[in-house]
Amino acid sequence: MAPRNLEPESVTTCNEDQLGLDNVVKADAINDDKPPMKIVWRNVVIFAILHLAALYAVTLIPRSQPLTWVWSVMYFMLAGMGVTAGAHRLWSHRSYKARTPLRVLLAVCQSAALQNDIFDWVRDHRVHHKYSETDADPHNATRGFFFSHIGWLLVKKHPKVIAKGKLISLQDLYDDPVVMIQKRFYKLSVLLMCFIVPTIVPWYFWGETLWNSFYLASILRYTVVLNSTWLVNSAAHMWGSKPYDRTINPSNNLAVVFCAFGEGFHNYHHVFPHDYATSEFGLRYNFTTMFIDFFALLGLVSDRKVISPKTIQMRKGRTGDRSVKSS
Repeated sequence: MAPRNLEPESVTTCNEDQLGLDNVVKADAINDDKPPMKIVWRNVVIFAILHLAALYAVTLIPRSQPLTWVWSVMYFMLAGMGVTAGAHRLWSHRSYKARTPLRVLLAVCQSAALQNDIFDWVRDHRVHHKYSETDADPHNATRGFFFSHIGWLLVKKHPKVIAKGKLISLQDLYDDPVVMIQKRFYKLSVLLMCFIVPTIVPWYFWGETLWNSFYLASILRYTVVLNSTWLVNSAAHMWGSKPYDRTINPSNNLAVVFCAFGEGFHNYHHVFPHDYATSEFGLRYNFTTMFIDFFALLGLVSDRKVISPKTIQMRKGRTGDRSVKSS
């Protein structure tokens, strides 16, 4: 099935009302006090050790087998698809529909990314869209690059993030057995998919040492997945062009496009969050869109939502910074 084109009158209603994204709250309406900074030292220690271990893993690359490099990159891409094609485009924005086999695959891949279960990931992301750059935004970029990149995970959530998260509609997730099963068995699935499987495969199939397998395919790969995702929250909210809305922080950042499998067209995405490609350029530089389209060819994806060129041009002419021309 070909992507479905949303005409202007559909753009304002499709998904936005259902997800609570129709009325994006402005920063001055909710930032009425200084955000608390209560450090979670356990997370500080865990992430510090993780990144030090990842740096050590880099030194093991010359002493490991090329097949282990290939496997680590492939597993990095699979885990990334669990986040971008799964938690983000499918479950957060419902920008396309996927049949059960693909939904299960994406849930498994999302466990390999270890970024909280799908349910929690989607809740926080929907809050982020509705209350972007306010104290209710989990990774509010107005608090600086470090906070929006990793700092938000090192401190307790602002009370407004928790309060607004309780108001976001999540009924579609409660009704999704794949999401709820993953949530129920999340710790086991993470142990298996984020650490055991990527470590065992190189050791079993081509004789890589368990030491190298663990540090490269698990630790280094996982750390790169995390930082690729975090760049969307940080760099793509601070630097880049704003062809669609110059009044918001999210920007189109080409470096993030490459690092995060096509998620860096962020100015577009915050203006049109229900477009399955998160870009007006289709497959260009967008591995996640290629992934979704591939499974559409296999009959596992349908109802891919896109924005009409007319709507895009109207919005660019009205609020864009005229930095990018449409293809």
